[in-house]
Amino acid sequence: MAATDNIHPVSDRMLSRTEKQALLRQRGVVMWFSGLSGSGKSTVALALERKLHAEGILTKLLDGDNIRTGLNKNLGFSDEDRLENIRRIAEVSKLFAHTGVVVLCSFITPTHELRAIARDTIGSADIIEVFVKASFQTCESRDVKGLYAKARAGKLALFTGKDSDFEIPQTSDLVLDTEKESITESCDRAYDSVISHIRIEQ
Repeated sequence: MAATDNIHPVSDRMLSRTEKQALLRQRGVVMWFSGLSGSGKSTVALALERKLHAEGILTKLLDGDNIRTGLNKNLGFSDEDRLENIRRIAEVSKLFAHTGVVVLCSFITPTHELRAIARDTIGSADIIEVFVKASFQTCESRDVKGLYAKARAGKLALFTGKDSDFEIPQTSDLVLDTEKESITESCDRAYDSVISHIRIEQ
């Protein structure tokens, strides 16, 4: 007997996505921020969360470090674990979006494969891919978490940008260059990109 023989989804009896979104008066969408550690992903996402909240929009911010202390605390940084990390996050994001919540995801997501997994899991109609651009040198000079210093000292293995590659996104919906614009400017551009996907005409 296959394991799936004992699984009986009740999706057809649940309240619909349309009903959930009507209750919240907003559409669910996922804005996925990728980029090197220190590029500004979380900082921009946090600013955008506050801006949307001030307008009465329900959001959920999913951040790499927070997720790894709970849902994905059993995962490391091997290629297999990185893939599972993103797969789980994408599935959770999809659940939130289908409930009408605006999800802000801040994850390095270093490869084309991982970003494709997120996009395919969530659905291309429900995801806005954002590349937060900053050079390795700039991120190292910021080193807000002290990770670059640890990597330089050999105390942190598989560090993205040093020990493993970050593949520059080629199909992002939005690029935020935090070396050339302020966090406020990046936040405003992210807001302009997402707001039309959220609003439901009354």
